Amino acid sequence: MRPIFKSLLLKSRFKFNFPFDFPKSHFHFTPNHPNPQNQAKSPTFYFLGTIKKPVFLHSLANPDESIDFHQYPDEKYSSKLQNILKNHRNSSTEEIEQALDQCKVTITEGLVLILVRQNQSDWKLAYVFFEWVSKKDGKSLGFDVYNEILDILGKMHRFEELTKVFDKMSEREGLVNETTFRILLNRYAAAHKVEDAIGVFKRRKEFGFRDDLVAFQVLLMCLCRYKHVEIAETLYQLKRREFGYDIKTMNIVLNGWCVLGNVHEAKRFWKDIIDSKCKPDLFTYGTFINALTKKGKLGTAMKLFRGMWEKGCNPDVVICNCVIDALCFKKRIPEALEVFREMRERGCVPNVATYNSFIKHLGKIGRMEKLYEVLNEMEEMEGCSPNNVTFSYLLKSLKKPEEVTGVLERMERNGCNMSCDTCNLILRLYMKWDHEERVRHMWDEMDKSGLGPDRRSYTIMIHGLYDKGRIEDALSYFNEMTSKGMVPEPRTEILVNAVKNKLKEQEGENEEKVPGENGKSLRPRSLKGKKKDKCWVMLPLKLKPLGNQ
Repeated sequence: MRPIFKSLLLKSRFKFNFPFDFPKSHFHFTPNHPNPQNQAKSPTFYFLGTIKKPVFLHSLANPDESIDFHQYPDEKYSSKLQNILKNHRNSSTEEIEQALDQCKVTITEGLVLILVRQNQSDWKLAYVFFEWVSKKDGKSLGFDVYNEILDILGKMHRFEELTKVFDKMSEREGLVNETTFRILLNRYAAAHKVEDAIGVFKRRKEFGFRDDLVAFQVLLMCLCRYKHVEIAETLYQLKRREFGYDIKTMNIVLNGWCVLGNVHEAKRFWKDIIDSKCKPDLFTYGTFINALTKKGKLGTAMKLFRGMWEKGCNPDVVICNCVIDALCFKKRIPEALEVFREMRERGCVPNVATYNSFIKHLGKIGRMEKLYEVLNEMEEMEGCSPNNVTFSYLLKSLKKPEEVTGVLERMERNGCNMSCDTCNLILRLYMKWDHEERVRHMWDEMDKSGLGPDRRSYTIMIHGLYDKGRIEDALSYFNEMTSKGMVPEPRTEILVNAVKNKLKEQEGENEEKVPGENGKSLRPRSLKGKKKDKCWVMLPLKLKPLGNQ
């Protein structure tokens, strides 16, 4: 095995691939309509493979060097422009543009996409580079680049800049497409700007797009995804005369209530579906059964599940998986195995998710020998190879940092790709195990690869360092995160504000120096240093532990 990270026996060969599109939900669209949603893919890179590794340079590009991008691949020389951006991260826009001007390049859309995606967690660098390219030859950029920068700005809640980019797109015919509207709807809904999201939907006709059922379903899905289910249901009721009764539209609203955890409203809407002219489909049953199991109403869910067999509406593998996972969660694994046996007898073929449920819960109870038996069976089955979710459950069950290498080797053999979520999971594990060197190298590799660090990465570091009494380092990571325009999680803001307030009180009472006034950096490259007792920081409320990745 070739190691993936230096000094961790985990170095790798990377291929970075940053496709973007709006999340796909196949069940929201009828077969008669072309699916308007493209598959969402997290930024991924292949590791330990045969793909040639890009070169990452850590010095400024020679300003006298002229790079001909028609002669060399975009991927090879994007690192030189990336070095300029990284080395000028804290510089003004004018200084960054001057540095870019000195590196004479021939711009291609592929090159711009690479640079923008590599800086997706640092909106300022991505936006400055995009603006610099636009000034040079903005007409050469297509909708892929514009949609990419829109999504980055929306993710970072930079709506003033987002509006400017969208206005530029509006000036050129053919730039605004369905993907553009999905991005805007998704990002406005994510920021809880509901009126703006609805306003974007109403502007479709300005660009020659119809307000059809599929587009309306996308709006409802975005609103439901970010907990604006009541508004989504109101819109559905208002548009019902126009679009009529449609089970897939109703499924979106039902799923919204279920994801919100409001079983009472979900039951009400379930009855509305039963009373309507629409016949519940498999997704309707699956959504409601899943909601019941999540609220611990396993008995009711099992009755509904058994009733499906009796009515001849045979549950599919998704519904069977939901029931199996719920039974495993209750440690009723023998019953889960019985459902597993029954579904196979009735011709319902188990899939990766079926096995993942057993792996997840076997790992939680420490049945590692049985877990690896299931994993071996997956690898032997055709069309049921382990995926990233499988290995994330396996990683969570590990007890020592040395075991990570073996899991990554197995991921490679099964053709799995590293993702930002996987990197954050490993980062959290290394923080938990207090392995400073591996934490540092993981952080550096995420930065080089463009897979992060994102807000989740910083949250892991801030809370992890605080838990270990590393107050100065935690504050430094917080300052760096906010300097990149990332919005901290509410619990992180509560933590940092409490720490800062306590430091100010102690400074006034004891005239002690605050962290960082000793002339040294607030955050050394190494995590080593004198630990501080964190128990004196009284938080206004109890913080929740870091969630699973």
